[in-house]
Amino acid sequence: MKSDIEIAQSVKMKNIMEIAAQLGIEKEVIPYGHAIGKIPYDLTNRIDNKPGKLVLVTAITPTPAGEGKTTTSIGLSQALNKTGRRSIVTLREPSLGPVFGVKGGAAGGGFSQVLPMEDINLHFTGDIHAVTTAHNLLSAMIDAHINAGNDLKLRPSMIYWPRVMDMNDRALRNIVVGLGGASNGQPREDRFMISVASEVMAILCLSKNFLDLKERFGKIIVARSEDRKFISAKDLGANGAMAALMKNAINPNLVQTLEHTPAIIHGGPFANIAHGTNSIIATKMAMKLTDYTVTEAGFAADLGAEKFLDVVSRLAGFWPDVTVLVATVRALKMHGGVSKKGLDEENLPALKDGLENLKVHLENLQKFGMPVVVALNRFPKDTQKEIELVREYVEKMGARLALSDVWAKGSDGGVDLAEEVVQAAERKADPKYLYEMTEPIQRKIEKVAKEIYRAGKVEYTSEALKHIKLYAKDFNDLPLIVAKTQASLSDDPSKIGAPSGYTLTIRDVSVSAGAGFFVAYAGDIMTMPGLPKRPSAVDIDINDAGEINGLF
Repeated sequence: MKSDIEIAQSVKMKNIMEIAAQLGIEKEVIPYGHAIGKIPYDLTNRIDNKPGKLVLVTAITPTPAGEGKTTTSIGLSQALNKTGRRSIVTLREPSLGPVFGVKGGAAGGGFSQVLPMEDINLHFTGDIHAVTTAHNLLSAMIDAHINAGNDLKLRPSMIYWPRVMDMNDRALRNIVVGLGGASNGQPREDRFMISVASEVMAILCLSKNFLDLKERFGKIIVARSEDRKFISAKDLGANGAMAALMKNAINPNLVQTLEHTPAIIHGGPFANIAHGTNSIIATKMAMKLTDYTVTEAGFAADLGAEKFLDVVSRLAGFWPDVTVLVATVRALKMHGGVSKKGLDEENLPALKDGLENLKVHLENLQKFGMPVVVALNRFPKDTQKEIELVREYVEKMGARLALSDVWAKGSDGGVDLAEEVVQAAERKADPKYLYEMTEPIQRKIEKVAKEIYRAGKVEYTSEALKHIKLYAKDFNDLPLIVAKTQASLSDDPSKIGAPSGYTLTIRDVSVSAGAGFFVAYAGDIMTMPGLPKRPSAVDIDINDAGEINGLF
């Protein structure tokens, strides 16, 4: 079988204005070359259509065996169109960090991809670069203010705003700036995060319009003063210029799938260190344009789906009509203790053990009061006994299972899944949040830890307790983002399956006042990843014709 990029390059794309015409917005879309278009962010306000159904795609805890969440999202949207329903898939923009690191591309796979795959996985329309620049403008203005007399009396030891870049570079996790003499500023410790962990990215994805974006930028807390007051981006006069840099980035990006189904890709916050979904603007726009909007939450349901429901849905004012939980027999066997080398052999006992991971995620989603369809991505070596074991297990838990072959067959392999999703979406969801906004910060943390992650208790470092006390007065009523490993339900990446009763450690707490949430850091999660021993970048190349190869 061809590689993902070979499949993508073999398809003749339609001009993006043809895709826009399918949606009736060809007069609105601004072409970005032949295959990409920018949609004005305020288009939603000019569309009178009633919003269509919203389908949230999430997954079990990720493993090296692969689950295929993005591929499923794209394939499902293609299948909905094939069966006569109008559908758009809305996705996040891939970060260059994972693309050149360990994960590879993030534009789907096989015959369920978004195009142009190379552009989407690399610089795309420059939205992430705009985020990077806006973020670092604020960083530069902080140091310029200190160097120019420091009228706001910023304490160099209490500057919270780091620098960012869209690349995995562990050497930049902790740095010193301002060396080389007085003309270069005041020396102080600083750090870098990856751009998609920036609060600027979170704000882009959670803003409702340009004025909301600018106002949120102004609320960003950058430091504390000598008298312990919070200093904001607005205090530095930075929010207007930051918003100006986002003039084009705020507009969602229109592309197409391999089968020419419309796709909107916009924003890219990580789910293990941010909220992990595409922009509210993009999702609302898609819901106004089609019958079924398929969107995904990053990583597994404990991270992406919980944040989508408790944070994004609250702020956006929408709620999924149905959730799709993606799993594979191979990944479930790995959660049951099978090594990657042994995944092709039938192993019912290991599969049964691994199903405990699916059970936790399914139970968690049911707590939020919505119908769930389990999408089982089929692999050639899956046996009928293994498939039936998963089906029986899922149906006993009150959910439906649909086999998915969208990687190998595109929309044809997703028809059964599409029909199950349509049926499930007709059942009335009963939206339930995990916590109330007015609950104390620690209670929110403990509810997520115990009810979603299955922790027995939560412990806090002295630093975390200090910061909870600091933020409780002004920011208590904000929702929670937990930054933790995606490789386990716990804060320990080595604990596969369904760990429970363990102690979850909160090592620190911060507030993203502009985005509108506070962040609890669990375990050793890092906001600047590093490249692996053999990064994906080694395999990526370009020929004389300008064709890229090796990109997944």
